[in-house]
Amino acid sequence: MSERTAGAAPQDDIAALAKGGRTNFLGFFLRLAARIPFLFIAGRAPGYGPAALGVFASALVVIELTAMLCTLGEKRGLAQRLTETDEHPANVVADGMLVALVASCLLALVFWIFPQPLFPGGRFTVADRLMVLAIPALALTEIWLAALAYRFDIASTVRARAIVEPWTISIVAGLMVFVAPEYGLATAYIASVLAAALTAFIPFLRAYGRPKNWRPAPRALGRLTLRSLPLATADAIEWGTRRIDILILGIFAEPRAVGIYYVAQQVASLPQKLKTSFEPILGPVITRKLKERDYAAIARQVCQVGFWITAAQAGIALALGIPGEGVMGLIGPEFVSGTGALAFLLAAEVAAATAVVSEAALIYMARIRNLIVSVATIALQALLTVGGILLVQRLGYGELFQAAAAAAALMVALGMASIVKSRMLAARLNKPVNNWRWALLAAAAPAVIVGWAATRYLPEWAELAFGIPAILAVFFAILWRWGFAEEDRVLFRKSAPS
Repeated sequence: MSERTAGAAPQDDIAALAKGGRTNFLGFFLRLAARIPFLFIAGRAPGYGPAALGVFASALVVIELTAMLCTLGEKRGLAQRLTETDEHPANVVADGMLVALVASCLLALVFWIFPQPLFPGGRFTVADRLMVLAIPALALTEIWLAALAYRFDIASTVRARAIVEPWTISIVAGLMVFVAPEYGLATAYIASVLAAALTAFIPFLRAYGRPKNWRPAPRALGRLTLRSLPLATADAIEWGTRRIDILILGIFAEPRAVGIYYVAQQVASLPQKLKTSFEPILGPVITRKLKERDYAAIARQVCQVGFWITAAQAGIALALGIPGEGVMGLIGPEFVSGTGALAFLLAAEVAAATAVVSEAALIYMARIRNLIVSVATIALQALLTVGGILLVQRLGYGELFQAAAAAAALMVALGMASIVKSRMLAARLNKPVNNWRWALLAAAAPAVIVGWAATRYLPEWAELAFGIPAILAVFFAILWRWGFAEEDRVLFRKSAPS
């Protein structure tokens, strides 16, 4: 890997960010192509359906949150440690791996002995309990991919997360329909996590090799754990804002409603992957600029990436949200009732973009304050979710209105976080941080008209086959013409202009 020097042109960093974004943008479409078959199988195949998905989703929340905590913030903190130390890189990564492995194995054992937190309804099989095996694999995979991203290897993330993982879960879920459908979703999930872990480990080993003269040092590992706790908590909270709604909904609603909401969330999380496309590259770029105290460059990079993410997510949110009934209907007729939740969830992802890119810098510049805002965000979301569900119940509406209330609470909470975190970062950098451009609104208006016409005048199959591409084409054509400056267009070039 060639290190950047202090005198490197700012455009070099923008080019690195653009390259990582392009790679993961392709990964988004690959993940979309692979995720839809899984949702279709899980929604329609005998032995599955909304209720089975609800049980599966409840366990998934706890398992993935636990794995995120066990990484101890290494998904983003590893870049800073590798930048600041002269120690052999493989040794630095090994420290984080050992702590994550010990923590994840202990917690997996706890959940195996006491599975009740994974399954609030009390219904689970032996295969469901075995889902705890995913906790260590998930934690280590995040560390390996973060280490590769530090060396600007995003292709490995795309292979693991956008190809191997979703296609494995789809194929195994399909095969289990004919073998033992009651074990199908859990078995497919475990297989997909282990396959993704192997896909991440092989390139990691090639890039970093084995540790040299490395021995576990309990005191150093203890200091690493304490130092990483604020970042690990912030990571877990940021992830938890996308899952606490399922947890709360599982307490108030039947598994069927949770399953329908889970499908809506899976569709809405597809544009979220575009946001995470830039995170692995943005971290190393920011840590290097912090070392040089080049705050103007950090502000420029955050605003640039923030606009790219907002534009991409807004276009995809319109394309999936306007024909939302048709999109949800693909999974099964029962899932159409989750269209309202889908619309709010898609809007939430657009609202979250500014918070995410601001946090990419705040975790290095104001860890504790960023953590406080993150805690306040998830607390606000929890209060709004519970309050919204209770209000809907009081008004006499059904469980799927409760699901829409949970999604609306997420949208409001993430919107507030974006406002607060962008202002915090602007104060730290003494530079404005804003990724909004009026061209987004100008592009959205005609795209909405095209989408409305498609849903009104085309049959459902044509609405999806032709309406979605038409919405995307109109939105991005207008944005390209009137919203993109020259530095924005580097995202679509294989090399930056010199």
